[in-house]
Amino acid sequence: MSNEAEVAFVQGWYNAMVIGSIVFITVALLVWLIYQLKVSLIRTYKGKYDYINATEIKWMKWVFAFIGLSVACVINLYGKDEIGGPGLAFFVRFFFSLSGATLIGYVASLILDYYYPTRLNVKLRKLRYTPRTSKAGNKMKLLSEDEEDVHLNEGMQAEENIFSIDYDVWIDEKTEEVKIEKYQGHLISLQCNNCGFYTMRVQREEIVERAEDGSPKELLKHYQCSYCKNIRATQFTISRKESEDYKHVKPKYRKRSKNIELIKLDIHSALGGKKTFEFQSIEEVQKFLNEFDFDKVV
Repeated sequence: MSNEAEVAFVQGWYNAMVIGSIVFITVALLVWLIYQLKVSLIRTYKGKYDYINATEIKWMKWVFAFIGLSVACVINLYGKDEIGGPGLAFFVRFFFSLSGATLIGYVASLILDYYYPTRLNVKLRKLRYTPRTSKAGNKMKLLSEDEEDVHLNEGMQAEENIFSIDYDVWIDEKTEEVKIEKYQGHLISLQCNNCGFYTMRVQREEIVERAEDGSPKELLKHYQCSYCKNIRATQFTISRKESEDYKHVKPKYRKRSKNIELIKLDIHSALGGKKTFEFQSIEEVQKFLNEFDFDKVV
């Protein structure tokens, strides 16, 4: 390749980088605008919730991918006024441009996977608990856990009892219109007590106690943080009431020890392992410790 051809190649390369940087940042902006438009076209809060929960992080990753490509093009423009063909500096800049794009993509992925869900959770909670409007135009009331069971069939109650699905029941007290909305058992994930991110997910469940007829009575759910690998477990009492039981019974609440809202138990092993457990009463803690075996909850 002659010197003139090399110079022409480099000049064409720089022109392509200028165009590329503009195109990629424009595409990133368009992707973000298209996503916002899609969300705005969804009419119901539940529909917005489902779409945002399922796709927002994916859309944002595409946005940052195009931003990374735009930055790579900008890095390649450094030293564009140099005279000559594609020398060592040209290839060094090309390497750094790839490194810069990769770094942006990697950091963005970490932020979106571990930090952003915390902010996303706030948005989702707002959508979930914003008062609904009935067909008659009246503001609807969100029923409590005890009140809503009247409107759920046995299958729905079973799903709620094992915390795999959570149902919200909204009712128009004037027209008695009822809306039932289905959600996953937890909003995205639980917040990890160790790192503070919403990355605590259920790993396994086990029945720790059964009733006399063999039906599950106490459920122990084991969680693990996908970020810091912290482990914890929470024990739940599985309700056996039928929907008819709630029609004539006032809501009852478990009596807690005075001034105690939640009991958190941290257990540290001699090998450096740590496990966190949460309970709602002192009795549950005592019962758990009587049967506790560190090796069984790994």
